[in-house]
Amino acid sequence: MPRILAAGCGSILVLAVLVSAPMDANAQRFEWPEKAENLKVLPEDFPPQRLKAVMTGFTRALGVRCSHCHVGEEGQPLTTFDFASDENPKKDIARTMLEMLGDINKTLETIDKEGRAPVNMWCHTCHRGVPRPHTLDAALMETFSAHGTDGMMDEYAELRERFYGRAAYDFGETSLNSLGYALLNRSELDAAIAVFRENVKHFPESSNAYDSL
Repeated sequence: MPRILAAGCGSILVLAVLVSAPMDANAQRFEWPEKAENLKVLPEDFPPQRLKAVMTGFTRALGVRCSHCHVGEEGQPLTTFDFASDENPKKDIARTMLEMLGDINKTLETIDKEGRAPVNMWCHTCHRGVPRPHTLDAALMETFSAHGTDGMMDEYAELRERFYGRAAYDFGETSLNSLGYALLNRSELDAAIAVFRENVKHFPESSNAYDSL
């Protein structure tokens, strides 16, 4: 048999095997259940499409994947996840945060809105795409306390590369300026100088940045 024809027959044989082979259960498309199990904050009869919207909203607001709160291995099909399980402690944290969100919105309804559209809080209002909703200077101070000046500056570079232009952190000159003075208040002179120099590098036309340095 000619080589090309043999190769073609081999391809057809492989294709036939793939088509005839039963699909692995783990590779099947995930379907949202008609009735979700173990809902404790959301209503038990919460419609699947609304549940999908809420869960998707969580992942986008926190910049995480399903495995952040649910039992399952990242990178594996969702059909392998145990969404009803409470084994992951972050799931209860999410429930607590959802209850807190409801309380905040109820309080906001009592505030005089002066004719403007009512304020509505949601996860992204604070999280803005990161799991821990804190300011840039607070995040960097936390890193400094754990890893020193070099670790703090490395963290700043990584955060700037990943999140610059997004809502997660304020990369304006005020953030580093505030951090620098906070370090001065802790008598961390070398760390403060490093931060002020970084600020001048990014804002070379700012008299305020130079004045701090």
